[in-house]
Amino acid sequence: MTGPFVLAADVETELVERRSRFLTRLHRVASVEQAEQLIRAARSDHPDARHHCTALIIGATSTTAEVHRSSDDGEPSGTAGMPMLQSLLHAELTDTLAVVIRYFGGVKLGAGGLLRAYTAGVEQAVAAATLLRRTELVVAQLEVPMADVGVAENAVRVWAGAHGAQVEPTVYTSRAAQLTVLLDPSLLEEFAADVARWSSGRVSVVEAGRRTADVPMH
Repeated sequence: MTGPFVLAADVETELVERRSRFLTRLHRVASVEQAEQLIRAARSDHPDARHHCTALIIGATSTTAEVHRSSDDGEPSGTAGMPMLQSLLHAELTDTLAVVIRYFGGVKLGAGGLLRAYTAGVEQAVAAATLLRRTELVVAQLEVPMADVGVAENAVRVWAGAHGAQVEPTVYTSRAAQLTVLLDPSLLEEFAADVARWSSGRVSVVEAGRRTADVPMH
């Protein structure tokens, strides 16, 4: 099952709508406390702004429930925070805080205009961001004799590079080396077949569990 997206890095963009400036900040966050700290920082950075509207999504973990929050910060109810939150949800983002800082330009936008502006601000920032896909990967391991380590590492790295898999550092023991590759579950059978090919069937792949990882989009 395909997972949600997360930010590779924070991003800030600007939108001007009828002389009002909308500065949008997107932050990758791991907790409500971190989000609140970033909201305070936005207020400190832009104390003269009329509004600091926010939307927050934090994914569920084994110990915490999923968090959805939004704030209109003085804008008419439903015209800022909720549209911002809906934009994050539409983009399939998680662990993300959006802050839109508005400098009023002297022209009232009306409820519809505000809704469109706050939505556009977040959409613009999402479009400018680099996203990673959060996915569950198979931890595939193989053990090879020390004499075959060079051939094995080269073959594994070539295959991984061609299939978007991640190779972890080789672990050495006194008699063998253990190679670990993180890959999409759908690729496990193909990887095992490749290992069997270059090792002439002497090396087999063992599934050693699953791991959540944030991987670049291809």
